[in-house]
Amino acid sequence: MKYSSARGFTLMEMLLVVAIMGVIAAIALPMTGNALRYQKISGDSRDISNDLSVAKMRAAAKFTQARIYVDLTGSQYRLQTCNDPTTLPCQAWTTEGNWTALSNTVSFGFGTISSAPLNTQTTIGQATLCKDGSPLADVSNSACVIFNSRGIPVNPDSTGTPTGNYALYINDGTFCYGVTIAATGFIRTWRTNYTSTPTWVQQ
Repeated sequence: MKYSSARGFTLMEMLLVVAIMGVIAAIALPMTGNALRYQKISGDSRDISNDLSVAKMRAAAKFTQARIYVDLTGSQYRLQTCNDPTTLPCQAWTTEGNWTALSNTVSFGFGTISSAPLNTQTTIGQATLCKDGSPLADVSNSACVIFNSRGIPVNPDSTGTPTGNYALYINDGTFCYGVTIAATGFIRTWRTNYTSTPTWVQQ
């Protein structure tokens, strides 16, 4: 009667498999981490762009001004509509919904980046400071993008004149995204590496 002999793995074979798995993990983990970071910041930029579009539509629907109010240090923003469209600048705003927070790896800012996307701002910078309170005063560490009832971005003063100087920038230390608003109300999203001499690419 014959019995088939069973063979196992040698210690060397098992160590070789473990070593190969370690190399694969060492390559895959950083790539996975970078992919997740990219998904977070690109998702946040899309959310900002979409919410700016909502602010434009809300201003038209309510025949008033609407704004995206950004808390730069808190890395969050919210949509607000003006209570009295006949008085400029708007004296009181109603908040719609809750704060929208950026992802945990993303914050508002552009760091050492020195120039804005082509044919947008003359000098790179976040949108102008928000005005709140009675009497109205600039709110530190804030940024506001304001639309009038025709969906045109306007200055936060008594003139309410159109402006093409609004933009919001976010970064995660690797990528920087900018959402710019032209004087016509056209919203565009841009991306560049986090360097002092950027090459902005429209998304």
